[in-house]
Amino acid sequence: MEAYLLDWVNLLLRWVHVITVIAWIGSSFYFVFLDNNLLKPNSPDLLEKGVDGAMWAVHGGGFYNPQKYMMAPQKIHTKLHWFYWESYSSWLSGFALFTVLYLWNASTYLIDKSLMDWSPAAAISAALGFLVAFWFIYDIVCRWFGFRKNGEFIVAVLMLCVVAFASWLACQLFAGRAAFLLVGAMIATAMSANVFVWIIPGQRKVVAAMTSGEKYDATSLAIHGKRGKQRSVHNTYFTLPVIFAMLSNHYSFLYTHPQRWLILFVMMFAGALIRQFFVQRHGFHLGRSRNPWPFAAVGLVLIVVVVLAMAPWGAKMNTTPSVQTQAVTFAQVKTVIDQHCLSCHGAQVQMKNVRLDSVDGIKTHAQNVYQQVVVSQQMPMNNATGITPEERELIANWYLAGAKFDQ
Repeated sequence: MEAYLLDWVNLLLRWVHVITVIAWIGSSFYFVFLDNNLLKPNSPDLLEKGVDGAMWAVHGGGFYNPQKYMMAPQKIHTKLHWFYWESYSSWLSGFALFTVLYLWNASTYLIDKSLMDWSPAAAISAALGFLVAFWFIYDIVCRWFGFRKNGEFIVAVLMLCVVAFASWLACQLFAGRAAFLLVGAMIATAMSANVFVWIIPGQRKVVAAMTSGEKYDATSLAIHGKRGKQRSVHNTYFTLPVIFAMLSNHYSFLYTHPQRWLILFVMMFAGALIRQFFVQRHGFHLGRSRNPWPFAAVGLVLIVVVVLAMAPWGAKMNTTPSVQTQAVTFAQVKTVIDQHCLSCHGAQVQMKNVRLDSVDGIKTHAQNVYQQVVVSQQMPMNNATGITPEERELIANWYLAGAKFDQ
């Protein structure tokens, strides 16, 4: 019953998380698009109101005319909408999902004893430490170098080094699947912290000064807008790397590769370059930026290099049973399953609602057993029960020979 309820919690949290992430990334992409497409108005009435940029757009049968004020408008006539629930809900639902999937079952999903044989409490503490440490390092780098000459370039180089090291370290300490997710989660935590620590508090100070009725120094308040823009732009570059890290844990050929940390880093870097292309593309057609195609080209080349480097050149597909001196019997297969699978799929625990302690259960899930144990080799998770290559081959030969249960 516990495994069944955890599956439902997993599904519902994943559903909520995907919805909120779509809302957050959608609003982030939209405002970056606006910033790169707003034009300085020529209309005297708009200039008098302090409008710094405006554009016309058509969508859903109507026309829209968004306007941006660099300084505070004289008056806000309608309700002021704040964009923050998307960020907070994304992080809270994501952390809850991470807790249910990995922290709750740390000994199974977070720990790979062949890499680091430590206690669940120690592994959980280290995982949470990744989230906290990355935010503090990133925040310090931004505050120290962000507004200096060539500051954004310095921040980019330093953070690339930090992400590369974090990717390597995570893959040394944690199971591959968890390591990929953890690297994505630490960057996503920094994104949400940007909103919580700097962007929204800075905007609140500006709004409070505007609505106080008292005279305020616009120059001193400008730092909040400058910092908010800086962190907002960083967040948009983080999005594609985070999405790749989150999706990659469904593809075992990535996180089981010997050089998995390098694959993760290169693919995330390629995603950031491709995002840079989209950011600059809107400004390029207005003459505000250089041709952004080199960013997309380099990003695509990196992806192709990873694909080619990982390709199993010369490897033969194992589509037929290997030569056996004696046919594999179901009794042999059941012995392997009893030894290596029942701790998670037996009478006491049925992870993913899969039960393999009976002939009927194995019949029902025979194809899934073959896929998970032989093809993807995702199971047993992190090979916690120590299944051998010979035992995997035994299951492969039994299944490919027809998966007979009457031997």
